[in-house]
Amino acid sequence: MTGSSLRVKDTGIPDAETGTGTVRPPRRRATRVLRWAALAVALLLLGTATAGYLYYRHLNGNLARAPLDLGDSPRPSATPDAAGRTPLNILLIGSDSRNTADDLELGGSKSDAGRPPLADVQMLLHVSADRSDMSVISLPRDTMIPIPKCTDPDTKKVYPALSLAMANESLGRGGPGCTVATWMRLTGIPVDHFMMVDFSGVVAMADAIGGVPVCVKQNVWSHTASGHGSGLRLRAGTHPVKGKQALQWLRTRYGFEDGSDVGRTHAQHMYMNSMVRQLRADATLGNPAEMRRLAEAATSALTVDDGLGTVKKLYDLSMELQEVPTERITMTTLPTTPWTQDINRLVPADDADKLVSMVRDDVPLDGRATGKPKPGTTEPAAPAADITVRVKRGTGAGLETPAPDRAGAVVSSLRGHGFTRTVADKSVTTEPGTSVLYSGTTLRGDALAVAEALGIPAARVRAVDGARDVTLVVGADWPSGDRFPEPRKREVPKSAAVLSGAKTDACMQVQEGYTW
Repeated sequence: MTGSSLRVKDTGIPDAETGTGTVRPPRRRATRVLRWAALAVALLLLGTATAGYLYYRHLNGNLARAPLDLGDSPRPSATPDAAGRTPLNILLIGSDSRNTADDLELGGSKSDAGRPPLADVQMLLHVSADRSDMSVISLPRDTMIPIPKCTDPDTKKVYPALSLAMANESLGRGGPGCTVATWMRLTGIPVDHFMMVDFSGVVAMADAIGGVPVCVKQNVWSHTASGHGSGLRLRAGTHPVKGKQALQWLRTRYGFEDGSDVGRTHAQHMYMNSMVRQLRADATLGNPAEMRRLAEAATSALTVDDGLGTVKKLYDLSMELQEVPTERITMTTLPTTPWTQDINRLVPADDADKLVSMVRDDVPLDGRATGKPKPGTTEPAAPAADITVRVKRGTGAGLETPAPDRAGAVVSSLRGHGFTRTVADKSVTTEPGTSVLYSGTTLRGDALAVAEALGIPAARVRAVDGARDVTLVVGADWPSGDRFPEPRKREVPKSAAVLSGAKTDACMQVQEGYTW
């Protein structure tokens, strides 16, 4: 498995081969978030809203489909828990495409029609292996990150890797599969599915459910003399927004908090939490005609990967998502800091990998227990003396520092536990922390036995492609000792701006100069 790459080399130098990594001045973008809950409820109620195989086929025909992964790097793998369950990771993408008349009417100019779309909203939705909690990480669109090599599935055009570019550029480099590849390279988290929505779909779904309550602490008007701003105008307090006003809320940057893209993600989280609560409180959502309209809007607005390419598959997914209680949904934003080359751009902050590693290791962000069975070797393993183990040094990934070379000491420890066929491997690997790797299905029990002998959590045991024997990677998180150190309580960085689904009184702070 490849490691994450949250550490960004702050060079300010555009990509030499394509030039697309150049820093551009801020541009007016309309952004929005895919509300999975709206789709879930719409599909849940299809049986009462319509009937018949022909209509089912019609809705399937509405869905656009695209490949999941357009990158060329090995795919990260999820580690099953002791009960054999794995987490579910879905990338939610909001496209700023202006390729339809409806989308052009809602934002942008005619000159925008046909240009490559930008992924102005990106949220990774992580559902725990036991389906008891959900974590969401938003990536501000102005964040400068590496983008991997991608190949357009239709034209076969190859887009070279960029060492540094705005996060939203990935979508225009072959499609949503390149955005997925970018996230997997950045975080080391396997993405199972994606859902992408456009302008008009947001408006139609907000209208169909009758509006979503949002709150501002002061009167707000997102507007500047130079033409910036979403146009959102609200009085202080709580108001239901729908239609174009809902879109204005989701795209407001100038007027919320400090006027940065980070504040916009916080407003999107508030909207998403409010919508989830409203949908779960009123699952009928009016009459069958309204349900049919929502189903049409949702399926027509969506582009999904092939694994979600039918209404039945989307319905099955919605049932999994509905297992998570609202109060166990935790929204966060990737910690960032201003880029030294341009204060209008961001780079991942020093504590970004703390947040990402918790999601990668399936640690609930709300601090509660997961309810998983206690880890242990529940799969058959060969005798210790018959298991070949290779011990490697981790070079460091994400924001971690390179690990010291401790292969020799760990080899001695494993041999003392009876793993006499343990050898030091002088090659290095970019694993995110100490890990036990294996390939295929027959070596999982052996890998778990190695982990148990050294006190390494079962969550650190991963299946990867091409591992030789059982491979133990010693990371910087194991600096000394014969056993892996006892894990300390992990907490979400304060800079991640946590918003719990249980919070019902969230209210946006209005930026100075944007009140009336």
